[in-house]
Amino acid sequence: MSDPFPKRIVCLTEEPTEILYRLGEQDRIVGISGFTVRPPQARREKPKVSAFTSARIGQILALEPDLVIGFSDIQADIARELIKAGVEVWISNHRSVQGILDYTIRLSHWVGAAERGAALVAQMQAAIAHARARAAGFRRRPRVYFEEWDEPRISCIRWVAELLRIAGGDDIFPELAAASLGKDRILADDEAIIARQPEIFLASWCGKKFRPDAVRARPGWSEVPALRQGNLFELKSPIILQPGPAAILDGLPAMSDIFARWQATLGAPG
Repeated sequence: MSDPFPKRIVCLTEEPTEILYRLGEQDRIVGISGFTVRPPQARREKPKVSAFTSARIGQILALEPDLVIGFSDIQADIARELIKAGVEVWISNHRSVQGILDYTIRLSHWVGAAERGAALVAQMQAAIAHARARAAGFRRRPRVYFEEWDEPRISCIRWVAELLRIAGGDDIFPELAAASLGKDRILADDEAIIARQPEIFLASWCGKKFRPDAVRARPGWSEVPALRQGNLFELKSPIILQPGPAAILDGLPAMSDIFARWQATLGAPG
């Protein structure tokens, strides 16, 4: 019986590429996003055919894909062009931790690697359980401001906020996390951030270099506890801002370590 699964897959974002490599199914990939950095060998091995909101449609069609995988309504125009050209397209729209787990299972079934997909999900669930258990021993949960972009200030998306809570922190803008688009998580001014007195500042400026000195120089921020106590940290965007395994297997432990170090600064109970 011939292989019924897609043999020529184009990945318009990083997370399907990461998952397919983790599943050992990378030979099915014929094109990737130019923003892909995980795994590093993908950048060396696969042609780059898309950005996030644009794609080289002609180049994709020349690769003769039998499946193109993208993410979110932001890629709707790319999907439309490919569908009109007769290509099968799967656009996921997951934005939660559970969504990442479910997406991994679905993708593993797409390529006939269900058992390996289940094992990868079990690995992620173990990382979540470990972070939760570690957080259960914390004396106090820090107030955390996660900045996804600096100009304008954008707070974190849903899966990041969920991972932050799992790691033992409290997102200071939980009411914004459910908004799927960055434009709906823009903070009107710094006063709202300052008023909520974050004790830890996490930055992941979507591939842009983090500049802690620029944060320290923001007017009115000198009395923010996170700055006053030197608790400014960067989480590189590839390990937290992609809704794939890296967010759980790398981003979550990094958050957990930061929060654990903060606990150590609290001193002995009074």
